[in-house]
Amino acid sequence: MLTRLRNALSAALIALACLLVPFGALAAWVTYGLADTGRYVTAMAPLAADPAVQGAVADTVGAGIMREIDDRMEAAPASPASPEPGSVRPFAQDAVRSFTRTEAFRTAWEAGNKVVHDAVLSALRDGRERAVTVDLAPVTAQIKRRLTDDHVPLAHHIPVEHTEVALLPAHEVHRLKKGYEVLEVAGFWLPVSAAVLAASGIAVAACRRRAVTATALGTALGGALLLLAVTIGRRLTLTDLPDPAHRPAAAAIYDALTATLRGVSWLLIALGLAVALTCRLTQFLAQRRRASATPTADRTQEPTRARA
Repeated sequence: MLTRLRNALSAALIALACLLVPFGALAAWVTYGLADTGRYVTAMAPLAADPAVQGAVADTVGAGIMREIDDRMEAAPASPASPEPGSVRPFAQDAVRSFTRTEAFRTAWEAGNKVVHDAVLSALRDGRERAVTVDLAPVTAQIKRRLTDDHVPLAHHIPVEHTEVALLPAHEVHRLKKGYEVLEVAGFWLPVSAAVLAASGIAVAACRRRAVTATALGTALGGALLLLAVTIGRRLTLTDLPDPAHRPAAAAIYDALTATLRGVSWLLIALGLAVALTCRLTQFLAQRRRASATPTADRTQEPTRARA
């Protein structure tokens, strides 16, 4: 009866620990991965050389520049010497695309990502409810300088002052702040709780080798579920994009941000399967040793019975 009770308690503790593994890994990834500016910028830096990302940035920035040029053209009095906006667009697009292949763009990309991340993180940790905006004037100034050097018409009219872009409205910041506060706590306590529950389940088990095997297999299963969640999240994220043309760039960004999470998933799978296989192998060797020792013991007892 006591053995059955110990096994039931051990199974419950191990099952709960394995259930917490994927959630703990996800919360820790958000808390110590995405929320760390240095890691975030490092993960995003290689994307400056990705053609899909370069194309998406060029399209977005080029469209913004052309809107500003169109507004200036409408506000300015008509002049025979003024070029048509349609004739300026190809030059502006080509100049922006050329800029995305320079070292200056990589520097601006890293600086822009750092500014955006710092702004979002500050809003999440700040007690005030306010919209998150960033000033992209330095990036626009570099593009303007490049367009001016290429003698693009009306490039000198591109404004660079107060070029703020809204990232998150105030109500979205309030909603994300609550989730971030929960993840900050869960990112530490969920992995710790999973480890404590697993150790407790193994300690109270009647057969600890079997408990270790179950814990290892449950950990591998948790890693597989986490990997499946990352894959499904990628598909849902790309499906919800309003502009299908930007899906390759969004996919590259998603893959870069979740690379650590995918690595952790595969590590959990490999570690769990390796430990389970090791336990099974040690059990097999122990059974072989017992089986080989049994005939020897029988042979030593036979002469004694004969003499009697």
